[in-house]
Amino acid sequence: MTEQATFAGGCFWCTESVFKQVDGVTDVVSGYAGGHVADPSYEAVCRGETGHAECVQLTYDPEEVSYEDLLAVHFTTHTPTTKDREGNDVGTQYRSAVFYHDEAQRETVEALIEEIEPGYDSDIVTEVEPLETFYPAEKYHQDYFEKNPDQSYCQLTIPPKIEKLKEKHAELLA
Repeated sequence: MTEQATFAGGCFWCTESVFKQVDGVTDVVSGYAGGHVADPSYEAVCRGETGHAECVQLTYDPEEVSYEDLLAVHFTTHTPTTKDREGNDVGTQYRSAVFYHDEAQRETVEALIEEIEPGYDSDIVTEVEPLETFYPAEKYHQDYFEKNPDQSYCQLTIPPKIEKLKEKHAELLA
């Protein structure tokens, strides 16, 4: 039986690329969550009109990778201490968030933040919210890095995140 997890950590192209490397993750869908508009478009999200964060929804096999391991990947491959920003991407759509699917996920992420926060120079600003609705992003955003490996934004931002994943979580890689 599979489970789902939903994380926001900056541009969903980057987040998707990271989690596709993790063994036990069977599907990664880029999309939007945490906003107030039904069926948001990428353009409206980018203009800050919808309140949504760019995020990914993972389907994973908990017998192969735990929710705790997925959270560890999430917190080490983006900057959870900058509000509404990841690198050069600025705006509420790039905020750090964990959208929990049930109380067990909420308790797990809150405990992890409490445990790891002393290791950061600044407070963790990751929002922890219940997932109300996840909207898959437009088709051209899915598997973006795989389809656009020569795109300059991807070349600059994604490889360092994947390297950090390999350095910090090699045991989780397929």
